[in-house]
Amino acid sequence: MFLFFWSYFWILKNPRTDAVVMPEIWLDRWIEFTPTAFPVYLSLWLYVFLPPAVLGNLRALVWFGVWVGAMCLFCLALFWWFPTQTPVFDMDWSLYPGVSFVKDMDAPGNACPSLHVASAVFSFCWLQRILRQLRTPAVLQWISAVQCVAIIWSTMATLQHVALDVFAGIAVGLVFAAASLAHVKNTA
Repeated sequence: MFLFFWSYFWILKNPRTDAVVMPEIWLDRWIEFTPTAFPVYLSLWLYVFLPPAVLGNLRALVWFGVWVGAMCLFCLALFWWFPTQTPVFDMDWSLYPGVSFVKDMDAPGNACPSLHVASAVFSFCWLQRILRQLRTPAVLQWISAVQCVAIIWSTMATLQHVALDVFAGIAVGLVFAAASLAHVKNTA
């Protein structure tokens, strides 16, 4: 985890070239800044630990780590070779201390694809498989789906990402989840 964050912030501070500002589309204007979305945004850090916490065997746990690591490396490579950033929004971030902290730390770079979204989607797909194999009540699968959608929404509602970042993050999360789950059949 330390190595990932060190790499992430090093790439953020030392882009290979000037970052391209990601354009906004109609969806960005439809989803307004919502400071109360910040706790939902942070909930990713609990959500991504659910699949490894409930995996039923060591082999699946190891492969989960390998595949999520591969997804992170893929995104870091994209951030390095094709630097992007979110638009600079005309906001007084000091009015929103939690969001301001993340904005100051994360800066506007490493935008596309949204690794936040990719991680949520990847975790969601694994949780769906695990919950089905454990034969848990369907309501748990629905709760997981709602949480994943809420995390995706929060990346835009906190202005951390624009819609195109989110769409790219969904695609990355789905591709890596599909490949990993095709490789790991038994998660229970």
